[in-house]
Formats: sequence, C-alpha cells, structure tokens
Amino acid sequence: MFTPLTARILPIVMLALSNVFMTFAWYGHLKHKQAPLLGVILISWLIALPEYLLAVPANRWGSDVYSAAQLKAIQEVITLSVFAIFSILWLGQKFTINHLIGFVLIGTGAFFIFRAPV
Repeated sequence: MFTPLTARILPIVMLALSNVFMTFAWYGHLKHKQAPLLGVILISWLIALPEYLLAVPANRWGSDVYSAAQLKAIQEVITLSVFAIFSILWLGQKFTINHLIGFVLIGTGAFFIFRAPV
C-alpha cells in the first residue's frame, strides 16, 4: 500500500500531529482555569477527536513496519517532545535540567526497545 519509506515515516508524522491535538486537549485549558470545567471537558473531547483520527490509523499502518513496543516508544518520545515545547510556549513554564535528565532517560529506554534483541 505504501512505499517502504512512506510506511516508516507516515505513522511517525501522524503520531506527532496527533500528539499536538492531545496535548492541547489535556493541558491547553490550564491556561484558562477560570473556564467552567464542563465546557473545558466538552472542548477537550472535540480537540481529542482529530487526535484519534490520526493516532488509530498511524498505529494500524505503523504496525506493518514497527512492533507494538516500538510504536509505543515512538509515541512516548514524541509526547515528551511535544509536551516540552508546549509547556514552554503555551504555559510559559521553565524547562529545567531535571526535565532534561528525565527525558533523556526515557529516550534511552526507547533506544533499547529499537535495539536488536539480545
């Protein structure tokens, strides 16, 4: 269905885009704490819908070239990257050395998931 390169890249791009939507759905409202919670929940659901429309096919198509563990590792690394940028730019929070160390450790875990089996 896809070329070998597209089969590897498209799921990653789709997971990255889905993470942008999900990050806004889960955390975007923190900038607007005065908004009524029920309204925030409804808006979050609407924001999350495109996330599912991207993530589900990304994982389905990605499973042709990646294992489930590899897809999850890709997802986690993308999630942390998107969240780091989001928390700085949208929420105005500082990125500290402790955040960096934690993200590097998670990235190291992802590295081992992609390593050839021992």
